[in-house]
Amino acid sequence: MAGKPPPPRQTSSKVSTLASNVLSGQVKPTVAQSKTLAASALGQDQTKGQKPK
Repeated sequence: MAGKPPPPRQTSSKVSTLASNVLSGQVKPTVAQSKTLAASALGQDQTKGQKPK
């Protein structure tokens, strides 16, 4: 099945809840939580590298 894109990655409910709480201003994330959120975002990036300008 060449040409078929991989299925989208799922974010765990724990990370999703943390992101929601941070964005709503209810929680100020710790360094570890910030790293978890960043890793989740980068892990879901469908394109690798930077786009040419």
